[in-house]
Amino acid sequence: SLPVSRWYHENTSEWTLDYPPLFAWFEFGLSHVAQHFDRNMLVVENLNYTSPSTVLFQRLSVIFTDVVFIYAVRECCRCVKEQKGSRDLLNRPSFILAVLLLWNFGLLIVDHIHFQYNGFLFGFLLLSVAKHLKGALLFSILLNLKHIYLYVGPAYGIYLLRSYCFTQNNKDGSVRWSSFSLLRLLTLGSIVVSVCVLSIGPFIAMGQLPQVLSRLFPFKRGLCHAYWAPNIWALYNVLDKVLAMLGVRLKLLNEAELPRASMTGGLVQEFEHSVLPSISPPITFICTLLSILVKLTFLSCRLSMKPAVASIWRRPRGARGFLRCLVLCALGSFMFGWHVHEKAILIPVLPLSILAVESREDAGIFLLLTTTGHYSLFPLLFTPAELPIKVVLMLIFTIYSFTALRKLHSGQLSLLHRLEVIYLLGLVAVAIACEIVFPLSPWQQRFPFLPLLTTSVYCSVGVCYSFLRLYVSLLREQEKPKQL
Repeated sequence: SLPVSRWYHENTSEWTLDYPPLFAWFEFGLSHVAQHFDRNMLVVENLNYTSPSTVLFQRLSVIFTDVVFIYAVRECCRCVKEQKGSRDLLNRPSFILAVLLLWNFGLLIVDHIHFQYNGFLFGFLLLSVAKHLKGALLFSILLNLKHIYLYVGPAYGIYLLRSYCFTQNNKDGSVRWSSFSLLRLLTLGSIVVSVCVLSIGPFIAMGQLPQVLSRLFPFKRGLCHAYWAPNIWALYNVLDKVLAMLGVRLKLLNEAELPRASMTGGLVQEFEHSVLPSISPPITFICTLLSILVKLTFLSCRLSMKPAVASIWRRPRGARGFLRCLVLCALGSFMFGWHVHEKAILIPVLPLSILAVESREDAGIFLLLTTTGHYSLFPLLFTPAELPIKVVLMLIFTIYSFTALRKLHSGQLSLLHRLEVIYLLGLVAVAIACEIVFPLSPWQQRFPFLPLLTTSVYCSVGVCYSFLRLYVSLLREQEKPKQL
């Protein structure tokens, strides 16, 4: 109902357009279908409008666009190596992968209950792993649909440059510098630039690029979302809060001089830490970059520490090596990024599903990260009627994941260590306390955000641990001796 020139300026609602232009055109296309269901839903000033026809259209539109995701899952399953002598369909790696992706608990509740359009975006992500030129095109489209995938851009850039623009030495797999093809580099570049020009070009022509960028990168929203994503900053915030409380109690700090504890107020805004240094957007950018590039020499002095993207440059190892780097980049950005949403945990979880059916080590990491990450999404469904739905759905997916992967990697040691199992069992205690006990306690009025705080902090431990375990696994794989 508005001209294109006003799309990124409209602010009648708090839900402004903060996605790249391709997604705006996607929504524009949906609106032409929506008008046949209920035209009132398209009135910009009609805030908080709802009707049975509106809800029906929204749900059907998500289901329809999930066709892209279903097709991508089919293509991924076709690439999975089947075990020799495996005739039982239910125990085949391809079937297990299909269930892990199509029935992913987090994606199911985020898209079909909480309501978003992540399914078809993940479809583009999974398809982009397939081929070089096709992958460059699909990832460029994906990036112009949702810019959060910029975090995994380094994995794509290095992998495509290394695998498509160079050829490798057949003896040791090292890069042959003399084989560099400028023509192939220009081909890749032209694909990326063409998609970006088609997407952002009209807004550049209208002189609206600064306005578009201000919507895509809203740094004034603060370090954390209203509900903290379970990452390193959740632990940082809690540590700051604990130090402030101890400082006041020990009379080392004056409570009146401390910044107001707005970080636990459930609001999207900027805030200052009380004791620890406050975090700015450049700091989160540097930390994210370091989490991907820097040598983690403190992990083990016996490992030759190679950055994630450097490892796929030195020895790409095909799609599997690229996938592991992609997961690591996505998880690193989730841990250290600015104003990360809890739903972003799905970006590393879904590609990790592919690795989980092929590697015992990756299967263990998948179970730990998925269980922790999925439980961290529980606060998105907060009404009493949704409690049994989310509990049952997560139990079904979690039990299947553990049993199927354990049987698939049978004959070997347990997929998880004892302490990891104890940690995951602790989620049951957290769930009972936050979902059942706390709503009935007198603390509900005084500390309304305590369940969110508890969930975020506890899950942060598991996510951070999964990141470190994934990184160590990647680096150890690079150091495995060559088979004669």
